[in-house]
Amino acid sequence: MVGCYSSAPCHRRLILLTEATTASSFNEKTVKYETENYDKSLLSSKMIHSLFLVNSSGDIFLEKHWKSVVSRSVCDYFFEAQERASEPENVPPVIPTPHHYLINVLRHRIYFVAVIQSEVPPLFVIEFLHRVVDTFQQDYFGVCTEAAIKDNVVVVYELLEEMLDNGFPLATESNILKELIKPPTILRTMVNTITGSTNVGEQLPTGQLSVVPWRRTGVKYTNNEAYFDVVEEIDAIIDKSGSTITAEIQGVIDACVKLTGMPDLTLSFMNPRLLDDVSFHPCVRFKRWEAERILSFIPPDGNFRLLSYHVSSQNLVAIPVYVKHNITFREGSSQGRFDLTLGPKQTMGKAVESVLVSSQLPRGVLNANLNPSQGTYTFDPVTKLLTWDVGKINPQKLPNLKGTMSLQAGASKPDENPTINIQFKIQQMAISGLKVNRLDMYGEKYKPFKGIKYMTKAGKFQVRT
Repeated sequence: MVGCYSSAPCHRRLILLTEATTASSFNEKTVKYETENYDKSLLSSKMIHSLFLVNSSGDIFLEKHWKSVVSRSVCDYFFEAQERASEPENVPPVIPTPHHYLINVLRHRIYFVAVIQSEVPPLFVIEFLHRVVDTFQQDYFGVCTEAAIKDNVVVVYELLEEMLDNGFPLATESNILKELIKPPTILRTMVNTITGSTNVGEQLPTGQLSVVPWRRTGVKYTNNEAYFDVVEEIDAIIDKSGSTITAEIQGVIDACVKLTGMPDLTLSFMNPRLLDDVSFHPCVRFKRWEAERILSFIPPDGNFRLLSYHVSSQNLVAIPVYVKHNITFREGSSQGRFDLTLGPKQTMGKAVESVLVSSQLPRGVLNANLNPSQGTYTFDPVTKLLTWDVGKINPQKLPNLKGTMSLQAGASKPDENPTINIQFKIQQMAISGLKVNRLDMYGEKYKPFKGIKYMTKAGKFQVRT
């Protein structure tokens, strides 16, 4: 099947990646600039030479090479960088070696390490690696774990063969891949085992040569519906006095579109100027967005990410929860006090749910004797990690965690107070204030069911004490 695409020129393959990536990639202007200005001499060599999958234990459990084999010893440079990193996610994404570049991403406790032999734009490789993970998780296996990859290793190799042609990304769209390689099922696996056949389809995808390669032809549904989820993640650092040091919002609009035929959709916002640093799915007509701030697109069939955006102005970022804290340690005392209260703030009456508080207490703390007004708490005396599962915040009776901490006898007062990390969710609210105005459909005569849902959740939300 790979041979069917071998005639495609290299520069076309490079563009195909940008046409078939999710909204987490860079915008269309950046794509065109990087593609057109990319040194043509580099296109004669491979973009990605080899791929290694490394688990949390540091074992390489899968490797894939294109044309020639790269020794596993090249990953020694990655392992050295991993040892120097304080946290697993702090491993540098680009690691230079004498003869290669190692570009990696960490997803689901698995490092996806690509080996590059010549200089290429790192974002191309990083975006492709994320797309590989999303394909495994969302379109084929339901999860992207070491066990799932090992159980479906044949399908994994088939997918990598189709997604990367001679080291360049080619078919990365979900609809195209599902027509090329059928998702594994128990029945299909049994038939393949008995007959010796594979999951590779016998025909080329119908959308591969279309002007809209992300959508297959002949789509039919009994119930036509389109759902859009506006999900915003707030990252913030709050200082001891409750003032905001930094705050920003990372937002996405995920879609589930099941519409018959070839519908043309337009999505407009009440306040589109809020959106900054926007990245689109390739289906979005970028020129119309620039001119009118309206999303116009022919959607892929099924689930996809329509766009991602960033709100960085602190004047526009509302902090949805507040924390009152009193964590003290006395010099020469074997006890410390812990008092923590949470409350909602600027939530427009929406409930703050799924609240989880965690704090890394100082090494000198032996135990914690605390009394929660709601929820449950745990303290690990080995890792010194305090976790409080609050649940839903009741504004009439704010959750409180209060008590004492036992310290080592004769130990000096801790140099720093612990930081507090908070996780939460707020349904039916976009913290940035973004609202969808209307969704219209053209090109088809039926009336679909349309739904919009909002959600705000915490990203890296930290309170310093």
